[in-house]
Amino acid sequence: MKIIKVGLKERSYDITIGEGIGDEICRRIKELPLGEKIAVVTNPGLKKLYSALLSKILRKAGYKPFLIEVPDGEGSKDLKWAQRLYDEFIKARMDRRSSLIAFGGGVVGDLGGFAASTFMRGIPYIQIPTSLLAQVDSSVGGKTAVNHPKGKNLIGTFYQPLAVFIDTMFLKTLPREEFLNGMAEVVKYGIIADKRLFKFLEKNVDKVLSLDQQAMEYLIERSCSIKARVVGKDEREAGLRAILNFGHTLAHAIETVSGYRYRHGEAVSIGMVYAAKLSLKMGLCSETDVKRIENLLLSLGLPVKGKRLPSNKLVKALQTDKKVLNGKIRFVLLKEIGKVELQNDMPKRLIAEVLKNG
Repeated sequence: MKIIKVGLKERSYDITIGEGIGDEICRRIKELPLGEKIAVVTNPGLKKLYSALLSKILRKAGYKPFLIEVPDGEGSKDLKWAQRLYDEFIKARMDRRSSLIAFGGGVVGDLGGFAASTFMRGIPYIQIPTSLLAQVDSSVGGKTAVNHPKGKNLIGTFYQPLAVFIDTMFLKTLPREEFLNGMAEVVKYGIIADKRLFKFLEKNVDKVLSLDQQAMEYLIERSCSIKARVVGKDEREAGLRAILNFGHTLAHAIETVSGYRYRHGEAVSIGMVYAAKLSLKMGLCSETDVKRIENLLLSLGLPVKGKRLPSNKLVKALQTDKKVLNGKIRFVLLKEIGKVELQNDMPKRLIAEVLKNG
């Protein structure tokens, strides 16, 4: 078992990583400042597979949990579903000492965190991410959000959890496509900050795809360590944290324009390739590094091109992204594997050209 600290002074918290860590969750949760009533936000599949186990852990720790089920998919990450969560909180007579556990993937984590941050001006919450994408990325760092019809994650808050518990046991029942969804984020961490991680992925594709336990713990630990370090230095994305958006500016546009036909990781995979090609076009990186990124993503079974996505619509969607400042599109660009830089005013013409030519 490994513990990583996210250092944010009075808002600091631990990420606990291991396999079969139910007893550790029970022990650690007792130490947190929580009231006895806990809303567990989850999805139908997890409710069926694991809700009895989690409820047992929470009751053993002295809490009174109740479950709220949210449908799978990005369609549930909106203000209507946030309203439904508020309704359930009020119905259960939750107060400011009551708390929430987001038990699921990225949608559950984002929606549950957003509801926790806004109900009664903020109640405590815990992340127990069950998808690889949530374990390596969205559960850490305190970004919570819901979508708007005009764009992804446009309505949200920065609100840190009290703790994050990552149990690799959940990956064993994760659908293959959802596992690959998370691998795109792992590749991203190698690209932006850890060339050793990137090389490990290149050399161990078979181990990764077979869910080798040691390989998975290493990937999750490295990914969380990188994110914890970045968030600790720049909690609200004033500067350094923007590097975590490598591939995401285009990914969010791809998701919006396609009506979320692409999973988040698939869109990130495509977005990273386009961002690398933009970097090459601007003379920042080598063609070899662009090819290495493409080849690794393909070997993992991830897409590197978007189909039937008009470049003009993508550029238009980019302009409503929350990362746009004063009408200028900000992009994270590749310098070399393990190093990126932020470009604050990306020419729309150049973006359209790379998107069009693929």
